[in-house]
Amino acid sequence: MNCHGPAPFVVTLVLAASIALARGSRADPVQVQSVTLSPSVADARDYPKGQVQFTATAYYSNNPKQGVPLTTAGWGSCYQNRSTPDVTVSRTGVAQCASGAVGTYTVWANAPRNVNGANCLAITACGGGCFVAGTAQLTCP
Repeated sequence: MNCHGPAPFVVTLVLAASIALARGSRADPVQVQSVTLSPSVADARDYPKGQVQFTATAYYSNNPKQGVPLTTAGWGSCYQNRSTPDVTVSRTGVAQCASGAVGTYTVWANAPRNVNGANCLAITACGGGCFVAGTAQLTCP
C-alpha cells in the first residue's frame, strides 16, 4: 500500500512558490525605456531671442506610462546625422541657432544611464549610441 498521497505534490508546489516569490522580491534594476522632448517641433522665430526651452521626459521600466522630468540629461544637436555648431544646447535644454544658421536641426537629449546599466561612453552625433535618447526638431530662420 502506497502512503505517499499528495505530499510530494504539496512539497513541489511550495518549492515552486518559494522560488517565484524569491525572484519577485529581488529588486530588478529600473531602466529608462524611452525619452521624449517637448516641444517636439519648434521654430526659433517663435521664441524670445530665438531661445527654445526643451524639456526631456523619461519613461522607466517600472512604470512606462508615467513620465518623469529628466533633469540630468546630456544635450546636443545635429544636422543630417552629423554634429553641427549651428545649434547650441545648454545643460538645461535651452537651444539657440547660431548666427546665419538656416534649416531644420535635430535637438537630442540622452538619459544619463544606458539601457543595460553598464558604463558606456558611446554617443552618436544625434544622441543615442548605447544611451536612450529622445529627439525634437528645431527650425532656424
